[in-house]
Amino acid sequence: MTWLLVIAGAAVGAPLRYLTDRFVQARHDTTFPWGTFAANILGSLVLGVLMGAASAGDPRLHLLIGTGLCGALTTYSTFSYETLQLAGVGARLYALANLVLTLICGLSAYYVGNVVAQAIWV
Repeated sequence: MTWLLVIAGAAVGAPLRYLTDRFVQARHDTTFPWGTFAANILGSLVLGVLMGAASAGDPRLHLLIGTGLCGALTTYSTFSYETLQLAGVGARLYALANLVLTLICGLSAYYVGNVVAQAIWV
């Protein structure tokens, strides 16, 4: 039955990722993949909040929100593809910025979400 929790979370996370990408990218006229960047940072923040609050919540939330929702919301494959595409068309500075910013901001978003959740729930 636990796999149903993952499916339910992914059923929300995948459309949320698409809508986030389209919403953000439509507002930026640039080759930088702001939509994927925003989805990955949002997913990292949500996962950080979940993990920070995990001791106060139901462990099944990890499957529903962590693995399902955040797994479908974030996307390493699209991040990789877009970074290599940028490098391939000569936008190496954008490719490097995407790599560095995604890692730094994603880790930071997770950390902030985790700390805030612990401060509230633990």
